[in-house]
Amino acid sequence: MRSDKQAHETGKPEDENSESASPLWLAAVRAAESKKAVDIRVLDLHEITSFTDFFVICTGTNPRQIQAISDEINIQLKRRGELPMSLEGYDNADWVLADYGDFIVHVFSEKARTYYDLERLWRNAKPVELPEG
Repeated sequence: MRSDKQAHETGKPEDENSESASPLWLAAVRAAESKKAVDIRVLDLHEITSFTDFFVICTGTNPRQIQAISDEINIQLKRRGELPMSLEGYDNADWVLADYGDFIVHVFSEKARTYYDLERLWRNAKPVELPEG
């Protein structure tokens, strides 16, 4: 994907301001936290697939919250110049998938998260420890 570690994690050159220096997937995590998403997990897929580097996975408690989480992630990443390449499931709000290329955001209902169980499906991925924020 990207040649140097910083550009790889952030999708931005190293010389941009400090907000842009944090990984974009972490901005998505913070946006999800701000809308009270639960059970937020990040999986590092570098070693096991070539289609993306990270999954950001979280759960909302109802369709309106799932859409609000997805909206806030979109707003925060748009402020950093990032738009999803695709967005699926927004209207149904059972599983919203936003593909940002280097990472994919999954916002699930509790039922869909249990059913699809991405953590089990991608069990060989490395869990990323989230910094306090």
